[in-house]
Amino acid sequence: MTPATPHSHPASATVSTARHVLDTYFLETRCKIIEIAANLDRIDRAPNLHELRGDRRLVFLAEALKILESATPNRAEQILNLYSLPDHPR
Repeated sequence: MTPATPHSHPASATVSTARHVLDTYFLETRCKIIEIAANLDRIDRAPNLHELRGDRRLVFLAEALKILESATPNRAEQILNLYSLPDHPR
């Protein structure tokens, strides 16, 4: 059974169980979380971190992490909307 992707929602698509989704995407998601943590650690260890105080990219990352931590079912949409704001980091 091929898992449905976020972009393929034909009427005949089988809805995956939570266990199937977790089994299918756990390692990929774990890897991405570790990569995000490593990138944030690199920023924190940089000698000029104080220069980034208030940087809108860091504000965006903090807001995105808060959304990820929430239990809402539309986290991806919320983060995309956050990124779509006129003053989003580019």
